[in-house]
Amino acid sequence: MTTFVDRVELHVAAGNGGHGCASVHREKFKPLGGPDGGNGGRGGDVVLVVDQSVTTLLDYHHTPHRRAGNGRPGEGGNRSGADGKDLVLPVPDGTVVLDKRGNVLADLVGHGTTFVAGRGGRGGLGNAALASPRRKAPGFALLGEPGETRDIVLELKTVADVALVGYPSAGKSSLISVLSAAKPKIADYPFTTLVPNLGVVTAGSVVYTIADVPGLIPGASQGKGLGLEFLRHVERCAVLVHVLDCATLESDRDPLTDLDAIEAELAQYGGLDDRPRIVALNKTDVPDGQDLADIIRPEIEARGHRVFEVSAVSRKGLKELSYALAKIVDEARAAKPKEEATRIVIRPKAVDDSGFTVTKEGEGLFRVRGEKPERWVRQTDFNNDEAVGYLADRLNRLGVEDELMKVGAREGDGVAIGPEDNAVVFDWEPSVSAGAEMLGRRGEDHRLESVRPAAQRRRDREAARDETTREYEDFDPFA
Repeated sequence: MTTFVDRVELHVAAGNGGHGCASVHREKFKPLGGPDGGNGGRGGDVVLVVDQSVTTLLDYHHTPHRRAGNGRPGEGGNRSGADGKDLVLPVPDGTVVLDKRGNVLADLVGHGTTFVAGRGGRGGLGNAALASPRRKAPGFALLGEPGETRDIVLELKTVADVALVGYPSAGKSSLISVLSAAKPKIADYPFTTLVPNLGVVTAGSVVYTIADVPGLIPGASQGKGLGLEFLRHVERCAVLVHVLDCATLESDRDPLTDLDAIEAELAQYGGLDDRPRIVALNKTDVPDGQDLADIIRPEIEARGHRVFEVSAVSRKGLKELSYALAKIVDEARAAKPKEEATRIVIRPKAVDDSGFTVTKEGEGLFRVRGEKPERWVRQTDFNNDEAVGYLADRLNRLGVEDELMKVGAREGDGVAIGPEDNAVVFDWEPSVSAGAEMLGRRGEDHRLESVRPAAQRRRDREAARDETTREYEDFDPFA
């Protein structure tokens, strides 16, 4: 049964925004008290958060589809809908977020680091928010925007200062078990370790983490064995330790050949040439192992590597190795640039940026792309003529109609707003987008003009009664 997963494909969907409400306030003696439809709630976000207590992506391997809460629709009485609940997904320290094409979206290092993987949709405005002196009683409301959907890939790259590399059964797990408090699985057969093991080592005043990379054999960088799955876990390390088996029972292997083979795999994987190397000749407690170490040590040192003769059984050379690694890690930390305070970068738009583009696509078809036009289309209820008219007015004020005329659009040409796979297409009629006089003032309710204050109605009745009295007094039956 799988207990460790370091790469998953995750399908996230943020919450949809709630629809706005179209409502008119009604009460006794006041049947048309004006619009009072509330706004829809915002959809919930999908947020990735680094959690130190999480060490694997196993949960997302079993349930890769995650969705945040939707916003609630608005209601009458100026009651806005509740916002959707954000979905917080804990991930291990060192998780890299990529898109489907392999582009890095975020590198999550450090407890509490967050990344919004999917943003919730905006809530639609109710007709109370759409009311204006010219549009006193809108008979429509805006729809909520759909939440962002995304397919992302999560890769775990272990955050370790020291990485142990070497052939299976070279003794990497044994070294971690005696250098730290980690208790990895140890046995006398290859590929005992199937997941990276982490341990914390204290050497004087320096505390650092050490990890082993299981399953490195020739061809690992091309997918042979287990190495390709775990080579990514050495990318963040400050120093590489080659653990060479000086007591191997395989006749076709020797420490120098193992060193060359592992170095070749690391070179093919790439990105590790600048890391310092240390060679640990392991199992020197065995007499034949000590003899072999004495023979090959000068040649390894001639290559420029520091060599330590160690034994996980007798604890030989472990203190010297631990302090040497601590010194390299401490120097690497000191050389690392300090993180600067978060800066807010303001990038104003150009003065001639209209916020949309109009391009001609084929004969009689024009496409409008832009954040505002596409958002307005998503928020429009096309079953409501008044809402469609409101959309036409907004597009006209933005300058879409003028731009269509500039690029040669004629009445009856097709106009698509949005991307190819999800666009709204209509036949362009300039009189619709700019002819508000055909519909009167859009959104106005003329019934409101007939509802007069009580004092005004009383004065009108008294004036009518006085007029009737004057006519009666002036009436001459004998005339």
